[in-house]
Amino acid sequence: MMMRLAAVSMGLLAGVAVLADVHARAWEDPDEPKWAEAEVAFPAYPQEANLREFYVSEVTTHKFYIDAATLSVAPDGVVRYVLVVRTSGSAINTSFEGIRCESGELKIYATGHHDGQWAKARRSEWRRIENKPVNRHHAALARELFCPNAIPIRTPAEGREALRLGKHPSLNTRLP
Repeated sequence: MMMRLAAVSMGLLAGVAVLADVHARAWEDPDEPKWAEAEVAFPAYPQEANLREFYVSEVTTHKFYIDAATLSVAPDGVVRYVLVVRTSGSAINTSFEGIRCESGELKIYATGHHDGQWAKARRSEWRRIENKPVNRHHAALARELFCPNAIPIRTPAEGREALRLGKHPSLNTRLP
């Protein structure tokens, strides 16, 4: 009896999964082109003169910077930049990253070494940006600087202006 009940339950679950997949595909526009990521080349290693600090939160003890010279917006809608994090313990973490504004996702392409060389990231896949209480730097970049209302900045100059202001110009109030 238990075996039969388990088999029926498995069959029902499989049927629900198939229906969910069919339902999801029914909403997709077959004429809409599928998103494809552009080819990415690693930028020059960041220079101190190009670093622009940005606000993350009152509770973090780290300092966060974007290398303004590496800020770019590609036709694929991804905002790419070099991030430099200086920890309260004096460590410096450097990474080359991208934010896909439309989906609220982040990808780390490479990490920097102290000798000024890039190393391809071990895990380089798109993942959802979380708005964590402490180190919410990716959420700050996406929501407050480079992707207001999930729309990417149009130009690097627009992103540099957002960094200068401490918020994207389209946001109504200045952030603390």
